Amino acid sequence: MMDENFFDSFHDPVIAGPMAESLISLKPTRPLTLMHVCGTHEHSLAKAGIRSMLPTGLRLVAGPGCPVCVCPASDISLAVQAASLPDVTLATFGDMFRVPSGETTLELLKARGADVRVVYSPLDALSIAMEDPDKEVVFMAVGFETTIAPIAAALRTVSVPNFSVITSLRLVPPALEFLLERSEGALDGFILPGHVSIVLGREGYSFLEDAGIPGVISGFEPVDMLQGILELARMVEAGPPFKTANLYRRVVTEEGNRKARELIESVFTVSDSNWRGIGTIPGSGLRLREEYSRFDAVEKMNLSPDPNAVDVMPGCICHKVILGEAESEDCPLFGTGCTPRMPVGPCMVSSEGTCRARYQYRQV
Repeated sequence: MMDENFFDSFHDPVIAGPMAESLISLKPTRPLTLMHVCGTHEHSLAKAGIRSMLPTGLRLVAGPGCPVCVCPASDISLAVQAASLPDVTLATFGDMFRVPSGETTLELLKARGADVRVVYSPLDALSIAMEDPDKEVVFMAVGFETTIAPIAAALRTVSVPNFSVITSLRLVPPALEFLLERSEGALDGFILPGHVSIVLGREGYSFLEDAGIPGVISGFEPVDMLQGILELARMVEAGPPFKTANLYRRVVTEEGNRKARELIESVFTVSDSNWRGIGTIPGSGLRLREEYSRFDAVEKMNLSPDPNAVDVMPGCICHKVILGEAESEDCPLFGTGCTPRMPVGPCMVSSEGTCRARYQYRQV
């Protein structure tokens, strides 16, 4: 068992202080743009005030690392349809509760009498189905690789006839490849998500090495983040060849969780997927395999996505924020017309959203 002092060290100002000084005094030989793709990373950066330490010529932008933020309105419209049907319970994660689809949200539906419940895992949703066999329980499944594995496990291990899922599941590597193509050389490197990397392993980012792009897998504490930024900047300055660096070795291994990946592949098959405000990214989504199609709520309940569902609300620039093309503070609604109490876009709704983090720690 690891000593608790080991974990405390990642907050230790004695360790973080010199690293912060190194970052502040860094002098890039050319302008650098680095991107992270993890909502928890954004919160860590904002909470620790690390962006204020960035030297001139070094930008650290947020990418599409929040699964709720990239869930398209058309997918949410499926959940709204399901929740509006009689004898249906809609279960989903708390962050999905307030994400808009047109003029409604699951929260508003619940206020009007629909049976919408917040759960913390797919097993919670399964428990609801087993406790109330007379109602169809639909689980709105949203997430990246880390969340997908337990969803696959739930579908493989339990056969409950009144349980089904709406799958809004996405894969990180195809999104990174899309970002590289879209940026046309404007991105110099990635800080890679710690949680997702537990599943993928360092090997899961070999495509970055093939593309000649440096990347570092980072944990979430202040020391982790400082180390990640410094190492990535060093790699860029040193030049190719690049090998993805695993700086989160206390959790992430070389090959990742092979069993979790095999579990995912046994239940789901890869498909193209629409990302909110971004568009379709080839091979970035998952759908149920034929042998698990009995759990497909869309087929089971004859649901169809709203063709008029709007991903980007008027005035909102979430789609630019999650592409690293704008900062939250650039949005005319930020902090005035859009706050966590009255959010307009999903980046302010989700606890992993960039705008939510920037607002919450705006005075740090």
